[in-house]
Amino acid sequence: MRVIALIKRICKQMLRDKRTLALLLVAPLLVLTLMYFIFNGNTVYPKLAVVNVNENIVQSLKNADVTAINYNEATNETVVNDKLDGLLQMKGSNLKLTLENSDVSVSKNLQMKVNEAVEEQMKKAQSDRVKINTPTIDTNYIYGNSNTTIFDVLNPILVGFFVFFFVFLISGIGLLRERTTGTLERLMSTPIRRWEVITGYLVGYGIFAVIQTIVIVLYSIKVLDIVLVGSIWNVLLINLLLALVALSLGILLSTFAASEFQMVQFIPIVVVPQVFFSGIFPVDGMAPWLQSLGKIMPIYYGADALKSVMYKGLGFNAIKENLLVLTIFALVFIVLNIFALKKYRKL
Repeated sequence: MRVIALIKRICKQMLRDKRTLALLLVAPLLVLTLMYFIFNGNTVYPKLAVVNVNENIVQSLKNADVTAINYNEATNETVVNDKLDGLLQMKGSNLKLTLENSDVSVSKNLQMKVNEAVEEQMKKAQSDRVKINTPTIDTNYIYGNSNTTIFDVLNPILVGFFVFFFVFLISGIGLLRERTTGTLERLMSTPIRRWEVITGYLVGYGIFAVIQTIVIVLYSIKVLDIVLVGSIWNVLLINLLLALVALSLGILLSTFAASEFQMVQFIPIVVVPQVFFSGIFPVDGMAPWLQSLGKIMPIYYGADALKSVMYKGLGFNAIKENLLVLTIFALVFIVLNIFALKKYRKL
């Protein structure tokens, strides 16, 4: 009987907590729906610029689902600016293949299809008894090299994500404790202004967020030997901005949570979806509305900036737009925090 009474109490408690009940039932459905649309997106075929390449090879590439685009002239800058996956051009009697290599799996797939297209041409020439020299393929990479693995591309994204996630969680739970213990209520009963409270919390938690960010970045680069081609100062700047966004967002959402359990429940709604748009999964193959959804996720811009600096070796000018967007996110969340504190001020 005592066990039954305990079960009844828990059930009644859960039924009274409408927010927890809604998150328990709705959050998994939202995440599953998002995953369904992401993994059932359109197939993105590799795009290859071709210059002075035998038409038979070009046709073989097209038959292998490669989007081959003819150019009179093309350089590495053409590949980057036109968002192509590679460049194939005839140099004398040999072929030069330049791979953009932002996505290692795409580069390896494209390289394999180019090799198969050349082999197919050679077999056709032999069957027609046409004597031609076997061209060699000189492969170059704009980013990375032949030893680059998929983890070299994903590591910068993971660094940014872990900074975001832990700062979000710690700051949210930290302010929640201030509320549940009555500290925030007593503080708001004093003449202190709301913006001063938010500034104090941001700076207070921000000090530890900065320390955590520096530790994660230095550990990743110095100990784990994660690829770093660009400036470490740009990496720190990006992660510090990500931490500020996570800090302000965590504090904001904590005002809508009644317990630490409810704060944790925000993770599948706020944090998990951002993983899908961070670059771990190809965004180009998603439906247009999903790509638009990704652009309201802070980690989308932070991950892109980190990948640009750590893997591609780009400078500040290449990431300044991403940094501006992250700054706007942080400012919006800070302003919303100031308004959210209004309900804790007793008149």
